[in-house]
Amino acid sequence: MQVSRGSWVNTTHDWSSAVDLDHLASIRQAAEEFAPGGAWHLLLEVLAYAADEASSRGGGRCLITLCPDGSLSVADDGRGTDTRADEHGRIVKKPVMASKDLRFFDSPDAERLPDGHPRRGMSVVAALSEWLVHTNRRLNGAWTQRYERGIPVTDLEPVEADGTTGTLVHFRPDALFRPVEASAGHELKGLATMWPDLELQVDDRRSTGSSRLGEDAGP
Repeated sequence: MQVSRGSWVNTTHDWSSAVDLDHLASIRQAAEEFAPGGAWHLLLEVLAYAADEASSRGGGRCLITLCPDGSLSVADDGRGTDTRADEHGRIVKKPVMASKDLRFFDSPDAERLPDGHPRRGMSVVAALSEWLVHTNRRLNGAWTQRYERGIPVTDLEPVEADGTTGTLVHFRPDALFRPVEASAGHELKGLATMWPDLELQVDDRRSTGSSRLGEDAGP
């Protein structure tokens, strides 16, 4: 049964606003504050959501891909981002990319990511990326959407179901950020310690051929 969007309870994000332009602009105006360490910090912001999902389910898997064009992708096997039908039958995805995470963004007690800096939310990644594509697979359907500087430039576009659930976040950080270092072995081990429920692998495609890192970085 379809329920009025106005009655949806806000937990992590405000369902009433699909895009918070002022919020995204404030992040871009203080890029160094919100992404200390550059692309690595943005990657950790994405991974924190995969870790949340893995923890809630008693375990999960995640694949990071480092691409030749400087983009990164994070694919997990969770339930997928919450997506609902409103009272008009329109599909609405929780605005995780384009609005603030109510748990962390303004909280002085926000959890710390493995780099020691506070977690602020996925909107930081979207706002500080040239582009970001969010592909979302749930039991009730699958969709993809593209953002540029945090602003959606496409509608939710249906994709063919493949029998799986989870999220794929593919993004290219702003050119002002230094890229993720090639040798990240000790960082991977640190992630395994902080997020023991998340089994993590890295596929580095930045050089000729493809190499897997972190095969033993899971619990």
